[in-house]
Amino acid sequence: MIIASGRIYLYAGWVHSLKEKRMVVKSIIDKVRHRFNVSIAEIENLDMHQSIVIGIACVSNSSKHSNSCIQNVIDFIEQNTDAVLESFEIEIL
Repeated sequence: MIIASGRIYLYAGWVHSLKEKRMVVKSIIDKVRHRFNVSIAEIENLDMHQSIVIGIACVSNSSKHSNSCIQNVIDFIEQNTDAVLESFEIEIL
């Protein structure tokens, strides 16, 4: 069993309240859940309204597939949100 996890750091400069941030995060999470078979949640900086950190995880039987799955999710998020992708981390266990 191979577990791949990713941490995505986004910056939403136009967000001025936690309510706006929650709407952006909920939209991203719903789109990803609908399209990919991964676990996803906001994991850090919950009280900082312009900083978004999203964690994703994928379980597979090959590291190549797991890495590809996480990378596809990162590419999808980058293309489907106005938030700026600052950085990301991928870890394969």
